[in-house]
Parts: sequence; structure tokens; C-alpha cells
Amino acid sequence: MVTPIRRPRTPRRRTAFSLRQLSVSFGVLAIGVTGVGLTLRKAVAAAGAHPGPAVVVGLVVIMALAVLLHRGRRGRAAARTAPHGRTSAASVTVAGEPVPAPPVEEVAPSPVEDVDAPPLEYVDPRPVELDDYAEMDADAFEEAVAGLCERDGCAEVQVVGGANDLGADVVAVAPDGRSLVIQCKRYCADNKVGSQDLQRFGGTCFTVHGADVAAVVTTSAFTEPAREYADRCGILCFDHDDLVGWASGTGPAPWE
Repeated sequence: MVTPIRRPRTPRRRTAFSLRQLSVSFGVLAIGVTGVGLTLRKAVAAAGAHPGPAVVVGLVVIMALAVLLHRGRRGRAAARTAPHGRTSAASVTVAGEPVPAPPVEEVAPSPVEDVDAPPLEYVDPRPVELDDYAEMDADAFEEAVAGLCERDGCAEVQVVGGANDLGADVVAVAPDGRSLVIQCKRYCADNKVGSQDLQRFGGTCFTVHGADVAAVVTTSAFTEPAREYADRCGILCFDHDDLVGWASGTGPAPWE
């Protein structure tokens, strides 16, 4: 046999009877009834003397009561729809109609500069001009040509120009391993390299210096006989246009 479980009863709260509160309540009620009665009596007397204004006043009072009653019902309905008396942030009630809140505009974050980024290297867009070499003396021009060789990958670059250079001013090993011998002629624009200059260089560049690639580089130009001799001997002629192209990277190097 299963014994039923009895739940304990929750004791009911009893409201204590107060004679004082009852007396006060009856007193207030009596005063209110007396006041209403006197007011109605005066109103009836005034209506008998002046019926027109009394009717207007009565209509105004009735309309006021109706408006108050309607607002009271609307307020109770709004209180039931909004929990705990709070208004939703998404909408606002105006004259009984919900009005949606304006959308919040999203602002994109401003880019943050990378303070650790290395500074950009400045690159001069101007090509190397001929005047940069024409204003040098002979020794500086030889050093400049040697610098171009090192820049473009030559190894064992040496400046050997001098009184006993036997026609060689710069010697190096080209990137492909061939032996390179260059004679530098820093001449003015109206002073061209002649065939005698090419003959003296041709007599030593291959037999004495053992060049695989022999070239004459000048800031001027070559005479036609000098070019003809260079073609027969296999010597490369680099005039001022070829030098500017080599230096600016827009033209080939002597060993290419």
C-alpha cells in the first residue's frame, strides 16, 4: 500500500483589523458625499436660472471625462506591452504608433600607420647624363667605368691605368667568366677617338693582357677608320650614347 504524500499547507496571511482606519475611511466617504451633494444642488439651481450655459458646461465636462478615460486606457495598454516600464531602444511610441529608431551609421576605422615599416628608398628617376662623365678628369672617369663593371656583376675589378698600363685602364672578370679589358678615353665632344688610338690598344689588349673581351669606352665618338679597324680586330667601341645607355641601364654592357 502506497502512502500518499501530503504537501504542507502554506499559512494564509490575515490582515489585522484596524478600527482607526475604518473610522477614517467612513469620515472621508461622508465628507465626499456631502460635498458632491452640495455641488449638485448648486448646479441644479444654476441650471434652472441659466439653462444655456449649464448645458455648455455639462458638455465640456462630459468631453473632458471621455478624453481622460481614453488616455487612461491607452496608458494601461502601453504599460502592459512595455516590460517593467522601459521603452525599447529600437522604437519610440508617438501618438500611439511605434516609430522605428534611425539606423546607426557605422564608421570605418581609420588606417593605422605602421611605425615599424622601413622608410621608402628614394630612387632618382633621371638617367645618368653624359655631362656627369665629361666633367670628370681622366682618373675619375676610369674609376667611374670600374664602378659600372662592379655594379653589373663583374669580379676582380681593378683600375690599372697609368704611364705603363700598355693600353689597359680597367681589367675585370665578366659575369660569364671571360677576361675583360677596357681602355677609357675621356675626350671632349669635338675630339673623336681615331684609328691610331685603336691600333695601339689592339696591339696589347689580346697579346699582352690576354683579353677575351676588349672595349674602348669614350665620352666622345669614333672616327670611321677607327671603327673599321675595331671591327677587323674584334674590339668593341662604346661612344657617348653607348656609355649613357650602359650607365642608365637602358643599354647593354660592353661584354654583352
